[in-house]
Amino acid sequence: MSATAKTEKRIANRSWQQVLAATLCVSLCLGLASDAIAYTPEDPVVQQMINKGVKFLEGLDTKGMSHAGSPMLMGYTHHKCRHDPDAAIVKQGIAAAKRYVGKAQESGRLDHTGMYDLAVCVLLFAEVDPVGYRDELVLAQKLLLDSQMPGGGFGYPGDKMGDVSQVQYVSLAMWTLDRNGIPLNYEKVVSCLQWILRVQDTQGAWPYHGVDPGPGKPNIAQTNRVGISMGLAGGSSTLILGDALRLWGDTTSDENDPGIAGLPKAIKLFVEDSNQNRRKTAKISKEPIFSSIGYLESWRAKNPYKRSGLDWYYYILYTLERYESFVEIARGLPKDSSPDWYNRYVDELKGFQDADGGWKDRSHTQAPESTCFALLFLIRSTQKTIFSLSAGSLEGGYGLPKDTTNIRVDGTQIKGKAIATQVTDLLKILESDGAGDTEGKSLPDDLELDPTPAGRRAQIDRLERLLRGSRSWQARRVAAKLLGKSDELRVAPSLIFALSDNDKPTRRFARDGLRFISRKFEGFGMPDDPSEAEIDKAQREWRDWYRSTDPTYVFLDYDL
Repeated sequence: MSATAKTEKRIANRSWQQVLAATLCVSLCLGLASDAIAYTPEDPVVQQMINKGVKFLEGLDTKGMSHAGSPMLMGYTHHKCRHDPDAAIVKQGIAAAKRYVGKAQESGRLDHTGMYDLAVCVLLFAEVDPVGYRDELVLAQKLLLDSQMPGGGFGYPGDKMGDVSQVQYVSLAMWTLDRNGIPLNYEKVVSCLQWILRVQDTQGAWPYHGVDPGPGKPNIAQTNRVGISMGLAGGSSTLILGDALRLWGDTTSDENDPGIAGLPKAIKLFVEDSNQNRRKTAKISKEPIFSSIGYLESWRAKNPYKRSGLDWYYYILYTLERYESFVEIARGLPKDSSPDWYNRYVDELKGFQDADGGWKDRSHTQAPESTCFALLFLIRSTQKTIFSLSAGSLEGGYGLPKDTTNIRVDGTQIKGKAIATQVTDLLKILESDGAGDTEGKSLPDDLELDPTPAGRRAQIDRLERLLRGSRSWQARRVAAKLLGKSDELRVAPSLIFALSDNDKPTRRFARDGLRFISRKFEGFGMPDDPSEAEIDKAQREWRDWYRSTDPTYVFLDYDL
């Protein structure tokens, strides 16, 4: 009997259906009030917390930080929140990640926290530009897999026992590499999955350092820091690796699949899975994972998380969001942006956030890391990544193509060469459940509004509504760029309004559009990365300019 078969037989008595019953028990044990506020990542309260947290990160000096991975984690978090690759903090993170993989390649070894740092490098490169940083991603995956222990785990250099915490981040890196089309040795992925299943404690949670009983042998009682933090880390690892192996099928064909993130569910982007044949060499079924998670949920029902004193609070919250998001996709559930566990911890984080926007206390992690973990929890970062990367992608990318000139909506598919000279079709996409991953820079320079007065007026009205009211940063970017190119004086108030948008590229498109429309090509001095005072000054001077053209105009967002 193979090691895989023995592993599956060993835990065959654990039923995936246990998850359903146990999850209900966990919810009851949380003691949530029935009238608790239902938050979502888009809720104004949550957005305010996110904005303050991002500003806190932007104010930190990354030079001289004791942990090499901190600038990378900060850059990753900022990009997940703001989607701005030109932000200074993102550029610093990318530079740090490049230095790290280069140094690791040159030395041929990783330092003490190498598994964490290398995994964050993968997340950052893939988040910012998986095509542009493909060479770095290929190198990172080689460095990771070359560091795998004989039994399948990962850990600190020189240690003989694998580390569940580090395996969690390596698993996330493996999943990210897989979803971005980077070639992987899937036998190594299976080996890691089998290791994490073998070191699960007999009570259902996981230890920090796992004692491996060996392939085909029953699980043993683990003694090294077994608890909720590692329980969620171990559970996350099994689900992440199972999803990398596509053990519950291709989510793009599931009836609950949301399609491309931000677009109507019926719209799909069909692409070839470049790792499909390579993945066929991996032989393992989903039943051991489902049984293992059912066992963990039974343990959680009896041991709900109770924060006391100094622990790994923010690390645990980010791990919880990751775990619940992968449970969601493994069970084929529709996205839930406001589950009970999310609402509970949003309330806690609201109370713990400092006046400067950071989260500093109650955890062994330092302020930069604690703040990053809190922000990634608040934006439901894992859920967004899963459904973006799972819903369809181009080779090396995700979401909609970077070049929107190569898409068109045809029934239930996005395909073919674009009718991108027709703004109306683009507006249909942007107004449907938010917007996809379209970016202002991806629009062709010759994109023109409708030449007929009535059609042009209708398009401009729709673009102004998007710029002023859309929750989608993608939609606001596109609207700001198109309005700025319109050369219509009437859109200036909307562009002035957008100068204070939370999204930096939207602000830049609005500023440049005003300069073009007004023929004041120097504008009023608003830089690419302005302070609040500089934004206020620019808006005030642009309003004065517009009143000089229309003295009767009332700025509803300012004058009333």
